[in-house]
Amino acid sequence: MAWETHWKKHPTVRSGDQLSLGEKAADKMRNGMGSWPFVFAFFAVMITWAVINGILHVGGGNGFDPYPFILLNLFLSMLAGIQAAALLIAAKRSDSVASEISLHTETTADDIKALLQTNNDLTSAVHDVVVAMKSQTDMLQEIHRHVEALSPGAGTSTPPRA
Repeated sequence: MAWETHWKKHPTVRSGDQLSLGEKAADKMRNGMGSWPFVFAFFAVMITWAVINGILHVGGGNGFDPYPFILLNLFLSMLAGIQAAALLIAAKRSDSVASEISLHTETTADDIKALLQTNNDLTSAVHDVVVAMKSQTDMLQEIHRHVEALSPGAGTSTPPRA
């Protein structure tokens, strides 16, 4: 399945040798029984069973599974019981994967919040330095104007550039 392969790409979802035998089996059952090939194979077996048994019944024979296909009903009942357990196991495995992903998301969100706070602190510090430099430049220009006004050749020099 396409979504199953994406789990393996997630950095915190365990895969391969990190999985227990039961987890590997749950993944295989989920991928097998929850697929279109399984559904088509199931229908092919059911149709084949009915056709072969029907052909054997023609002409008064009993076939290998007398009508109403008691053996087939037994197999279908067993399959339903196994599939119910397989669905529960697969759901439990999916919950485990979702839990691993949500823990990673929470940790990542906390890391991002810390980085944003650091970024805000640095931006504030840079802003404070820029404001301080601007006020120093303004003070220097003010001092220069006062000195220029008091000097004998007032108005002939140009103020320094900021």
